[in-house]
Formats: sequence, C-alpha cells, structure tokens
Amino acid sequence: MKFKKIEFLKEALREDIGRGDLARFIVNGESEAYIRAKQDGVLAGVEYVKYINEIANIDIKFLKNDSDEVKVGDVICELKGDSKDLLSCERTILDILQHASGIATNARKFVNLTDNKIKILDTRKTRPLLREFEKYAAKVGGVTNHRLGLDDCLMLKDTHLALFGSISEAVKIARENIPFTTKIEVECETYNMAVEAMNNNVEIIMCDNMSDIEIKKVVEYRDNHATQTLIEASGNITLDTVAKYAELGIDAVSSGSIIHQATFLDFSMKMRS
Repeated sequence: MKFKKIEFLKEALREDIGRGDLARFIVNGESEAYIRAKQDGVLAGVEYVKYINEIANIDIKFLKNDSDEVKVGDVICELKGDSKDLLSCERTILDILQHASGIATNARKFVNLTDNKIKILDTRKTRPLLREFEKYAAKVGGVTNHRLGLDDCLMLKDTHLALFGSISEAVKIARENIPFTTKIEVECETYNMAVEAMNNNVEIIMCDNMSDIEIKKVVEYRDNHATQTLIEASGNITLDTVAKYAELGIDAVSSGSIIHQATFLDFSMKMRS
C-alpha cells in the first residue's frame, strides 16, 4: 500500500539524516541529477522510490520499470529539485534501488534456470523488518512468494512434530483448531513421513533435504493416491542445484538464498552540470 511505502522511505531517511544533513549549510538552489546502472541486472525498487516526491522537494522520472533488465550505462531515472533534498536523499534512494535490484536479479537467475517448469518460492529468511520489501523484490524478479508470516499457512516443521506422537496426531489437532480456510504444509524428511502426511490430506508436502530418488517416490505416490497435494522441495537449493528439480515432477522449490545470498546491484547518482 502507498502509505506503507511512504513510511518506509521516511524511516530510511530518518536513519541516514539524523538531526540534519550538514551539507545543507553549503548548498543552495535547484539541481538536476540522474541515476545509472553500473552492472547488468533486473531493476526493482521503483515502486518505493517513486514516492520520494511526496516527502521531499524532488521530481523523479523513471525511464525504466520494475522487472526491466538493465545494462551497464543505462539511465534508470532523472531527478530534479532542491539541491539540499537531492543530496540528502541520494544514499537512501540508491540503497533501496540497489538492494531490491540485487534480489530481483538473483531471483531472475533461479527462474531462468528452471525454464518456468516449476514455481520458485522465497522463504521467511529475510532481514528483520524488511520482509515485505525483500519479498516484493523477489516477486519483481519472477519468483512466487511463500508465506509472508506465521499467520499465513500452518507449516508443521520438525520442531513442531517433535511435540506430538505422529504427523497424524499433529494434523488432527491442527484441523480442530485452525480456521477452516487455512492450509497445512508438513515438512517431511523421509518418504514415509510424506506418505503419512498425504494420507491425512494435507495441502502441501515439503520434501526437506530429500534425495532425488526419494522425491521421485513421493511424486509417484502423490500422483496415484493424493493428487490434490502439492509437493515442494527445499533444503540447500542454490543456483548450482536448482535446475535438476524442474525434472522431478514436483510443483515448487523454495530457497532462502534467493534473498539472503543476493548482493546489491551497483547504481550511482550523478549531478548534471
């Protein structure tokens, strides 16, 4: 929502500006600037930065859109406004664009490697207080967001299942207590766990760190006995390994490295003389 993005910008500026940019004492008047790419990649962050004109005396015109591929030297946007505001907002604008674009670029690599044969999902392994922003960037890159928080879907992980006698018991108690519309996903480390979960009609099975052979067995069982169940693979899935999962018959893979292994894409702002 617009107001949340504006609040995000305000908080980012407060962190950097503090009691006031000291450069305000030495600059005056209006200036023009532009931001250009110094690396190839996928642009993200526009949906946030475009609201800078609502909190600073800056007009910004984007020449590229979220999800566009950019090349070295491409001008991303042009800016015009009060010199003090341009200089005070420079770092925040660049950090947002660079951070988001780094994630989007990494996400696009995952998607391209699987040729859109399966869904690529992000995870909750995000920086504190930046989940919505980082998941937005991943989505711009082409991946599908997994749950946004613990209130999204009930995932029964090993730490949950350790408190119950069986998957069946955990699912039964969950069904009796969670809202009717809530999905259940069960993290399974073995074929037998996956079969038990599917026999309890859970909506999603996560094959956690399973071998290719075991995943294929889970898929075969699903196809013959539980066609309504979706199968997700997870566990140390990286750019080096993701391609093989597209051939296993599963519905999706999830990888925290989409976000936490992404690096800033390099942009710079230059003043026009």
